[in-house]
Amino acid sequence: MEETIGFKARLVSMILRLMTLTLIAVALYISVEGIFVVLLLFVLVVPFEKLFPRHKGQKIRRPHLDTDIGYALASPLLGLLTGFVAIVVGILSLAWIPGLLIRPYIEQIPEEYMPMIGILLFDMLVYWTHRFYHEIPVLWKFHAIHHSTEHLDWASGFRGHPLDGTILAPAFVFLVSAGFSFELTGALAAAQLILGLFLHANVRWRLKWLHRLIITPEFHHWHHTNERDAIWTNYSTFLPIWDQLFGTYFMPKSRRPQTYGVNEEIPVGILRQLRYPLRTWKNPLWYVLHPFQSIKRTFKFAWQILKAMRKSMFRKRGSKPWDVYPNNPL
Repeated sequence: MEETIGFKARLVSMILRLMTLTLIAVALYISVEGIFVVLLLFVLVVPFEKLFPRHKGQKIRRPHLDTDIGYALASPLLGLLTGFVAIVVGILSLAWIPGLLIRPYIEQIPEEYMPMIGILLFDMLVYWTHRFYHEIPVLWKFHAIHHSTEHLDWASGFRGHPLDGTILAPAFVFLVSAGFSFELTGALAAAQLILGLFLHANVRWRLKWLHRLIITPEFHHWHHTNERDAIWTNYSTFLPIWDQLFGTYFMPKSRRPQTYGVNEEIPVGILRQLRYPLRTWKNPLWYVLHPFQSIKRTFKFAWQILKAMRKSMFRKRGSKPWDVYPNNPL
């Protein structure tokens, strides 16, 4: 019996590996930019990680490095899915409605002030979307993939579910609808993605004098730790002022983050992780065969999201998952 189970497990593992390699091969056929991104980040960041390590003794070839690099190599293909879903999420978020409402006022702003206003609006909106992805259980399941890495370094920023990439969608749609140029909005989105890769670096620089001005690796490492008092903190992507205003700023002076990851079991491997947030969802064919039930479930799902957003926005400062969701502490 044990031999049968062992054989089945090995067979499933081999099939998943072959499927993963096929996924990466198709992605590289579409574009080889993933290879150049990996090589560029390795060359730019790894020397500093070796000279100024945040966690001494952490090896370059640490556990699950292959998974994170696999995400990078598969990014051209996964990015297509992210782009499609981002359009849907951007529209369904209704962020374009307030954008259109304030457009007449935005058009009166002198051109030279548009980048500054755009950065502030974009950063604030991404703060709230990022916060929702942490504090709404169904969204957290997707974002948890990114947070599941237990080692922060030059490659850990690559790990992320393609549907998690929709975090930027509402802010993007809002700015474009409000009259900001595609060039400015796209540049802000690209800058956020690139900066995010560097913020995961295993470097010991604390940069205390910058803590309340712009985000630093120390700020983002606290966001990634699973230490209890740091959970649900440091959501900002450019400026920490939003965490300071909305009560989620956490930068203790007497200690530094030590452990990372999530308090739930995330499967190992790209394909298992891609499936993880969807494991309780019905087969896509079911939604086609049962259109009226699908519509009902969609409205129910949207209503639950709205209630959870309200709960996140008005929760008591300093409250944690076990306070807000005692039966499902994320």
